[in-house]
Amino acid sequence: MTLHFSAPLGLGGRMTPPPDKSITHRALMLAAVSKGECTVANPLAIGDCLSTRGCLAALGVNIAEEAGGAGKPARWRIAGRGLRDLAEPAGVLDAQNSGTTMRLLCGLLAGLPLYAVLTGDGSLRSRPMLRVVEPLRAMGARIEGRAGGRLPPLSLLPGGGSLAPLRYELPVASAQVKSALLLAALRAEGESSLGGQLGSRDHTERLFSFLGVPLRRERDRLICSPPASIPAFELRVPGDPSSAAFFLAAALISGRELEVDGCGLNPTRLGFVEVLRRMGASIQLEPQESQGGEPVGRLHLRPAALQGTEVSAAEIPSLVDEVPLLAVLGAFARGRTVVRGAQELKHKESDRLQAAARLLAAVGGRMEPFADGFAVEGPQQLSFGRVDPGGDHRIAMAAAVLASGIPAGVEVRGFEAAMVSFPDFLGAFRALGGKIE
Repeated sequence: MTLHFSAPLGLGGRMTPPPDKSITHRALMLAAVSKGECTVANPLAIGDCLSTRGCLAALGVNIAEEAGGAGKPARWRIAGRGLRDLAEPAGVLDAQNSGTTMRLLCGLLAGLPLYAVLTGDGSLRSRPMLRVVEPLRAMGARIEGRAGGRLPPLSLLPGGGSLAPLRYELPVASAQVKSALLLAALRAEGESSLGGQLGSRDHTERLFSFLGVPLRRERDRLICSPPASIPAFELRVPGDPSSAAFFLAAALISGRELEVDGCGLNPTRLGFVEVLRRMGASIQLEPQESQGGEPVGRLHLRPAALQGTEVSAAEIPSLVDEVPLLAVLGAFARGRTVVRGAQELKHKESDRLQAAARLLAAVGGRMEPFADGFAVEGPQQLSFGRVDPGGDHRIAMAAAVLASGIPAGVEVRGFEAAMVSFPDFLGAFRALGGKIE
């Protein structure tokens, strides 16, 4: 799908982002090991989350779908099988392109009395897994894989149903690793304790608290006690702030106001908002309710002249999905925008640091690359260009955002990649004033 994006009058107005991908994954997995029937309303029913759903179905989890309509969201009803009663799959579990699916399933399945093989597409089979495999092995899980477990496919060999308690220092701030270990801790024979780099998004911790799982924070450690069971629950998935970020950036570039309704306002996901404020934007947050332990509400952005800023390594975990947008915004801001500590982006659906450089180069822009980030000097004179996102959904959408500041627009090849996280991006782009040909 090759599309030409333009926005002669800019992009602004009012929007509701698609359901949060991270929360959908975690709600599905916890529902699968609950005791009873769970309801997950407003799930992200596309892309990576369908990979998780498919793998859970192969593990014997019954998931029924109810279509939405008349203002009501779609709903998934999940019949939980309990913490230790997932079924041995008849075939290979295919996570496709979803690193979240593979890493979290490692924690969910580790030590269970079943044999399972986890694989994915070519991109996923090149992504590092030892950061999950090693601590799970320390809990007694038997996991084998290519390059000693560093790369998929991964084979999880049958265990006794329980694991040894874990005390572990996270070497990198990774929500996927942290979540995988917390899921494994649900079946440990005693308290597990995590320290080190805990400053990543905390959706799993919030869901644990929402469900009454014994989890506490003591100084600089997370301590989880295994529950007897996970109760059945109902949860509505809030809007994804990482998806809303694309139109926040576009509105800023356009000099337009934007209101985002029904958006998750989890503080560990709002690093991008804080950076936008440093760059000159006025953004008001209005919390309205709590859903599954997550604050949900409205964002109201008023634009201003963009100024360059510096983003430190400590901020990256709270805006890791938005880093390519910082390169785009830097090209329109006055002064120098610098991002450091973002080397984790080399291991996403693509090497997003290189992809961001190619993105700017396609429209005549320039980016100074670093081993762990980049610098962009602005404002730059950008012009029409053709972008190939290489199958990466966030690069595809960042390319469309560029069109809000380039009179002749941007052509994006393979834009269907964006559908894995934002299925109605095209509708939102048009509704906010953009043109697509």
